[in-house]
Amino acid sequence: MALTAEEIDHVLALFSGVSNLFTRKMFGGMCLYLDGEVFALMSMERWTYQRPGKAETALPYWIMPDSALEDSEEASALAREALQHL
Repeated sequence: MALTAEEIDHVLALFSGVSNLFTRKMFGGMCLYLDGEVFALMSMERWTYQRPGKAETALPYWIMPDSALEDSEEASALAREALQHL
């Protein structure tokens, strides 16, 4: 299921404290970029992949705490912290 325009707008509002964001729809969700680096992925479900003959693998992304899902200041602070590790 693809993200709605309202969900995308909500994510952009959450990260409004981070300048120069670029978004791109991917994997039924959306990636957020800063300076060409992906720092966040919004997805409706955990993304997994499977190579032929191998077990399914779920990517080990961190999940934002529920409190940040409605708090732009907290979400932006988490984004800035994540960007320091790229």
